[in-house]
Amino acid sequence: MDELMQRWRDAARAAGAVDPAAVAGAGVRLLAGWQEPHRHYHTVAHLRAVLDVVDAYAGEARRPELVRLAAWCHDAVYDPRAGGDANERASAELAGELLAGLGLPADAVAEVRRLVLLTAGHAVRADDPDGELLCDADLAILTAPTDRYDRYAAAVRREYAHVPDPAFRAGRAAVLAGLLALPALYRLPEPHARWEEPARANLTRELAALGGG
Repeated sequence: MDELMQRWRDAARAAGAVDPAAVAGAGVRLLAGWQEPHRHYHTVAHLRAVLDVVDAYAGEARRPELVRLAAWCHDAVYDPRAGGDANERASAELAGELLAGLGLPADAVAEVRRLVLLTAGHAVRADDPDGELLCDADLAILTAPTDRYDRYAAAVRREYAHVPDPAFRAGRAAVLAGLLALPALYRLPEPHARWEEPARANLTRELAALGGG
């Protein structure tokens, strides 16, 4: 976890945090959430993958340091029993609490909260490159090769092991259909060109397997 903690410290400092002890404490709190035992996909591996995409396309963002902080916070609260956008709202609340505690400017805290909330539906305005970057990074798993995509889908199912199969299939199908209904899964030019087609193929295949396509 040392490498991840360093990435957290770098992002927090770039956004204006100056108290190393407070930064470290917030990072420990976030990592504890990402390592909760009920998580199977929304783990530190997902966090690292999102950060890697953000780093790769940071030049597209207006404030990449805030996108990195939003990546850290976007699934910081993850309860599969919560409904609707409750996890995203709770994650945004936690982001506000932690970042304000680090002394970040109010506008930076508000922007991270806004970015976290975008991951509820991944609907982003065309003039919002920071939102585009975070959402593209969050959805990058959808373009994975078939075997890896199937492992991702199986991990999500394990997170919802408490849900009976018919209800899970209906709920998951609704999520997939919602993603397929987006005008674009990926908005930044290079991810869109590289990832859009294979991601839609994966979603369509899974939807058909669920009986929803």
